[in-house]
Amino acid sequence: MALPFALIALISLIDALTPAYVELGPLLMAAPAVTAAFAGPRLTALVGVLAVGARLTVASFQHTAGIASRDGEIAALAAGAIVVVVFTAVRDRHRRVLSQVRSVSEAAQKVLLRPLPDRIGPLTVASVYLAAEAEAQIGGDLYAAARTHTSTRLLIGDVRGKGLAAVGDAAMLLGSFYGFAHRQENLPALAAHLDGSVRWDPHSGEDSGEERFVTAVLLDFPDHGGCVHMVNCGHPPPLMLRRGTVVPLDRSPSAPPLGLGEFNRGDYLLDKFPFEEDDLLLLYTDGVVEARDKSGAFYVLTERLSAWGDRAPDDVLRRLRGDLLAYVGGRLTDDAAAVAVMCTPPQRHASATGHARPE
Repeated sequence: MALPFALIALISLIDALTPAYVELGPLLMAAPAVTAAFAGPRLTALVGVLAVGARLTVASFQHTAGIASRDGEIAALAAGAIVVVVFTAVRDRHRRVLSQVRSVSEAAQKVLLRPLPDRIGPLTVASVYLAAEAEAQIGGDLYAAARTHTSTRLLIGDVRGKGLAAVGDAAMLLGSFYGFAHRQENLPALAAHLDGSVRWDPHSGEDSGEERFVTAVLLDFPDHGGCVHMVNCGHPPPLMLRRGTVVPLDRSPSAPPLGLGEFNRGDYLLDKFPFEEDDLLLLYTDGVVEARDKSGAFYVLTERLSAWGDRAPDDVLRRLRGDLLAYVGGRLTDDAAAVAVMCTPPQRHASATGHARPE
């Protein structure tokens, strides 16, 4: 805060000691301009008044007050200071609005896209969400987890489209999942119910006239099964990391995305894969594998994951987040979400985190 006052004093002193035909007064405009960079309109206005007052004082000392050129210079300085003050007031108003929008967005994210706990049944879980929009906290990508009496169910999906319509579709699908995933239904039945929820949503596609759908993967982890059940509805296949080897889980042909169930021939296919202790399963949306670097090359997730080796879920996602943002130059063009799951005994999980968490 001392900088603008020091500028006024220094410029005024040099101006007073130089001949009258050397006009240094316009340099005083730097004082309110610098103040606007870190202060509000009131302090900026005070500095502007002091700058104009200092210029008038120097003019009186040099006996140049009343000269048209000098008076015009002072008037221009006053007008410039007023413009800077108005700009500062408008900027602060936009900052307050943006702060409110961020607060609402963060609250909506916590309500809509609930953070996954780091322990669900026998599973250690981590999740990450990267929004493409600079000020957004949530978009059309989604993930959720729910417990049944004997298993843990996970959902990851990507809504077609962007903006508020995509957020609304994501909210609708998450609500339907939370409402029905805990029931003792098999995954194909749950997928059929979610497909019906998307298809019969009265607001689906009403704003653009386009049909909306959601690519999704449904997973069921039995508590004592040593396996994972999966139904894939047009979504990128999860990746299984086992002892440094990465294998995509894509045995059966994918079903149509949720919302396009009318094109599904027969029931949803259920796949079963081994899921043993220390196996890591990575779920992700297409915003990860469709990310490009400056040359246009896609992000090869399989190679990256195998190079990182066996790690805990939170370590994998921390590495994925940093590596993905560095690959694209710090800014994604599409939302990206990922969930990492590992089967870890409760004793080992407690020792790894330093404390035991109730399930």
